[in-house]
Amino acid sequence: MVWGASFVATKIALSELTPLTIVLSRLIMGVLLLAVIIFIKDGKFTIPPQVLKNIVLLALVASFHLWIQVTGLQFTTASNTGWIIGFSPVFMAILGVMFFHESLNFIRSCGIVISLFGLLLLVSKGNFKNIGLISNLGDLLVLASAVTWSVYSALNKKISLHYSPLLTIFYLFSFMSLFLIPFTIRPEGINSVIHLSLKGWLAIAFLGIFCSGIAYVLWAQALREMDSANVGVFLYFEPFVTVFTAWIILGENITFLTILSGIIITLGVVFVNRKAGASG
Repeated sequence: MVWGASFVATKIALSELTPLTIVLSRLIMGVLLLAVIIFIKDGKFTIPPQVLKNIVLLALVASFHLWIQVTGLQFTTASNTGWIIGFSPVFMAILGVMFFHESLNFIRSCGIVISLFGLLLLVSKGNFKNIGLISNLGDLLVLASAVTWSVYSALNKKISLHYSPLLTIFYLFSFMSLFLIPFTIRPEGINSVIHLSLKGWLAIAFLGIFCSGIAYVLWAQALREMDSANVGVFLYFEPFVTVFTAWIILGENITFLTILSGIIITLGVVFVNRKAGASG
């Protein structure tokens, strides 16, 4: 739900900052927040060197994911982005089966398909002819970002199974910030941050504190507790929450079809997770 609202906050911040400046700003804010939480909790920042190496790899994947996604969004439509990103849970389920021996039976598969249908209904506004096929570089980059997010989640799950999600995400954001600083720190970027309006700061604060600092930790914890397919299917709520949040904050229209899409997505999520509850 937080990540769904993040697109509205990003849209607000984009009126004053470049995409990479927004990403770096929210990462730094997330690092500061997690550092405070870890300090209050037990003050222990130590982590085994081998785990640290794995987090560096995770940070490279996450940084590459953000870069190709931001670049792809410049060359394709929001509608295409919506349905292409919708394949992330499918890729996550496949990787879960391949690397974590998770089961993907008929009921769970049906749940994924139902949620995907709800997503397509949402982004197409009821007319599936509005959904364009992958036809340009932007579409390919967005599709690649769906794959990289699935790889990120699989690596994150592997690390979080054996180590604290809180420390994992703290070091993840720290390394990502170091990777992005050489490409982001420019005089014009620093000047735009200095002169950021109150509205812009509120948007960045939401992105940094909730979307990065809190949501990433919850995602890592969920991957630790549940199968990848069960966690991934919740991503289908993102576009629905985005539309609903845009209606409240930006005054954009919301229709009966939007509500129906959300109900279908929810039904699919219930299908995927109900089986897990029954078997565990």
